[in-house]
Amino acid sequence: MSDYDITAANSVFTITVPGLYNAPVTLENYAADRAFETDARELAETAMSIDGYLNAGWIPNPVMQTISLAANSESALVFEGIAMAQDSRRGLYRLGAEIQLPSIGRKYTMVRGLLRSLVSVPGARRVLEARHFEIMWERVLPAAI
Repeated sequence: MSDYDITAANSVFTITVPGLYNAPVTLENYAADRAFETDARELAETAMSIDGYLNAGWIPNPVMQTISLAANSESALVFEGIAMAQDSRRGLYRLGAEIQLPSIGRKYTMVRGLLRSLVSVPGARRVLEARHFEIMWERVLPAAI
């Protein structure tokens, strides 16, 4: 691992969907400018008292993640399959995932996720645009590779 290497090109994102796919699926062919990202997670609920004291408490919050795939990515079929299966059974599937980032020696395990939203059809401009898939994770566990 290089001290100056922060490439995302060698990342590996594997998703699992128990009860739907029998083996983990590795996502491929991300959007050029943005492969995946998570939103900031609020860690505390705060309230300022009238006399100037900051009161706070720990609260659990999910982690929102957006995955962006090129319009022609075969991996989009994974998310389309999840959505169609959920529509058919009128129920949800729980997802799991692991992201490996060798350039920084880290991996992240995503636990008890839900496919929250997806872009059904790529936007059509000069070329077809990336599609975005949003997953809400119960928690994300960081570790060294």
